[in-house]
Amino acid sequence: MPLYRDFSDQKAKILLWKYDESEELDQKHLVEEENYDKIKDYHPTKLKELLLVRKILKSVLPDHKILYDDRTPVLFPNDYEISITHSFPYAALAISEHKIGIDIEPFNPKILRVKDKFLYPEEAEFIEKNKEVAYLTVIWSLKESLYKIHHSNYWSLKKHYEVKPFDLDFPYNIMCRVHDDKVSDLFKARVEFFDNYCFTIVN
Repeated sequence: MPLYRDFSDQKAKILLWKYDESEELDQKHLVEEENYDKIKDYHPTKLKELLLVRKILKSVLPDHKILYDDRTPVLFPNDYEISITHSFPYAALAISEHKIGIDIEPFNPKILRVKDKFLYPEEAEFIEKNKEVAYLTVIWSLKESLYKIHHSNYWSLKKHYEVKPFDLDFPYNIMCRVHDDKVSDLFKARVEFFDNYCFTIVN
C-alpha cells in the first residue's frame, strides 16, 4: 500500500502516496476513457504520477472519475471539489466540499534564480536569509496552491498572490491573499514538511 501520509482534517480528505515498484498500476483499469487521447504521449514518469492519483481516488471514491475542464481537473460526478499535485515519486489528491488547493515542491537552491518572478515585495522582508531556500519554496508552493483555487489568465504570482508573514517552525494558519483592482480574498493555509519536500494546503 503506497499511502505515505494522511493530511486529512475536518475540512478535507488529503492523501499523499509514494510510488512503489511493487505497486500495480493498471492503466486500463485506472485511466478514464475520456482521457485516453490526453495521455497517449505522456512520459512514463508523468503517466505513473497520473495513475497514482487515480489509484488514490479509487481508494476513496471508486465510482468517480477525474476529467478536465480545459486543463483543470474536476471530479465526475461533480459532488466534491478536488486538487491534485505530484512530484515523482509522490502524488497527492485532496477531496473537499469546498474549494481547495494543494501543492508539493522539493527544496532546491535553483529557486534562488527565479525568486524575482514570483516574490511579492513585502514577502522579502520576513524571509530569514539563512533559510532563504526554504522560505522561497514554501511561498512558491503556497502560491501554486492558491492559484488552483483562485486563478485567472490575467494574474501573475508576483503581483496578485500574496503570502503574509509566517514562521517555518510553526507553519499553520498562514494567511494568503489573492487580489487585483476588484478582488481581495483571504485564505488560510498550512505547510507540512517531509524528506526534502514541502506540502502546502490552502482551503
